[in-house]
Amino acid sequence: MTLRATPIVEHASLPDGGGVAVWVGIPDDSYIAHSELTTVDLQLREGNEVLATVTTVLDPDQESEARALAREVRAALEAGDMAITAEALEPFADRLR
Repeated sequence: MTLRATPIVEHASLPDGGGVAVWVGIPDDSYIAHSELTTVDLQLREGNEVLATVTTVLDPDQESEARALAREVRAALEAGDMAITAEALEPFADRLR
């Protein structure tokens, strides 16, 4: 299975009592067929709203690495170690696992 078929989603409970979803997968693009996309994004979502997004160094077939990335971001969010911003996501997205 690849990230093309199913994104990785981890739910994080924030220290302030709120929650966000950590989403790693192939983003929607109305101009390019989903099957042709090779970009893997890391997003923080609240419901249907994307709060922050960055492009990762992952390939669509790196599902276990994507799962590790999502878990690492979830842990940082739950510990209160990062803000809900694209800038805070960049260090996570820029390295291989």
